[in-house]
Amino acid sequence: MKTLVAPSLLSANFADMKPDIDMLNRSEADWFHMDVMDGVFVPNISFGLPVIKAVKKYTDKPLDCHLMIVKPENYIDAFAEAGADIMTVHVEASPHLHRTVQAIKAAGMKAGVSLNPHTPVSSIQHMIADLDLVLIMSVNPGFGGQKFIEFAVDKVAEVKALAEKHNPSLYIEVDGGVTDQNAQKLVDAGANVLVAGSYVFKAEDRESAISSLKL
Repeated sequence: MKTLVAPSLLSANFADMKPDIDMLNRSEADWFHMDVMDGVFVPNISFGLPVIKAVKKYTDKPLDCHLMIVKPENYIDAFAEAGADIMTVHVEASPHLHRTVQAIKAAGMKAGVSLNPHTPVSSIQHMIADLDLVLIMSVNPGFGGQKFIEFAVDKVAEVKALAEKHNPSLYIEVDGGVTDQNAQKLVDAGANVLVAGSYVFKAEDRESAISSLKL
């Protein structure tokens, strides 16, 4: 199976998102990656439930919602109702992670857990069998357009090793500075979902940029 590509709407045109949504619908993109930021967990504010709900009306592709917020457990039902297909929370923001993951699944969504660059993979090793997705941050979360952090490749390999033992169907996603220059080594390390924002939306030919990540 080719690598899944999840373009991040954080890099879309917020003043008129419909053309960008139409482009993603035409393209080989597999998921829409939705970065939700609260200005508390990360030093930026993006968009929330009304935008998720609006985007859902115009696509049949899954909405991959990455919550960079405090107390994500308070919003599980709201995101399910808005149309999220995947809800990913940060291990750093979720002290009762097992309970949160189970609640996400009970609400009918796939459950993901994200790790900041300096959070070790060992923090989720006892939960790996319960997860649908692990998201490795390859930049510090909060802003698009940052430089790729190279040691993320090693973290992907660590997660892949755990997945092979305990959860072979796990989605291993990477977000931050992903381009055609580093995509192959991420896939070789075990990644099977690539998030790309600036690389896609700043490209002259956006659909070709997406296709270049379908490795």
